[in-house]
Amino acid sequence: MIWFALAVDLAAITVLSYVLYFRRHGRRDLLLAYVALNIGIFAVVSTLARQEVGLAVGFGLFGVLSILRLRSDLIGQGEIGYYFVAIALGLVNAIAPPPIMIGLNVLLLGTLYVAGHPRLLPRIQRRIMTLDVVHEDPLALRQDLEGRLRSRVRHVEVTEVDYVRDLMVVDVRFLEPDAGPVPGPTSGERRRSMPAWWGGL
Repeated sequence: MIWFALAVDLAAITVLSYVLYFRRHGRRDLLLAYVALNIGIFAVVSTLARQEVGLAVGFGLFGVLSILRLRSDLIGQGEIGYYFVAIALGLVNAIAPPPIMIGLNVLLLGTLYVAGHPRLLPRIQRRIMTLDVVHEDPLALRQDLEGRLRSRVRHVEVTEVDYVRDLMVVDVRFLEPDAGPVPGPTSGERRRSMPAWWGGL
């Protein structure tokens, strides 16, 4: 039973971290954190569930771990969702019976796949920017930001204005700019890349 649950958990966290998260966000440090957190939760809770302790201890551990690092600016709100699902997978796979375990794994991973799919919603990026000018007009501020970011600005919030140094700090949400077409090789580059025998044909 424990080995089956472990196999399910390993498969689930592999899908979460490598297939869903890393391919979309590309942060190796959080990928390793999700895997280590999930395996650690599974090991601890499965051990507690088989000892003379109540499941309340496991849920208390879940609550303690769920608040770690969530106030850090190094992790975004979207990545917190992956963080909670990694914890939930480890907890569910450690204590749930097989039918419920499989169903909850499919539910959690399927919901995360659909909710985070780039085709469902436009990709919005967030950036804290310090401008070397103070804009009194919100329209002028938006136009300045769109010119700098070369993208459409969806939301702007001014967090600090310094009239002495003539600067302002803004929190910007903007659409991820589309990647332009990759320029092809020039005729000279194509000629240099051709094999020697090509010129005789």
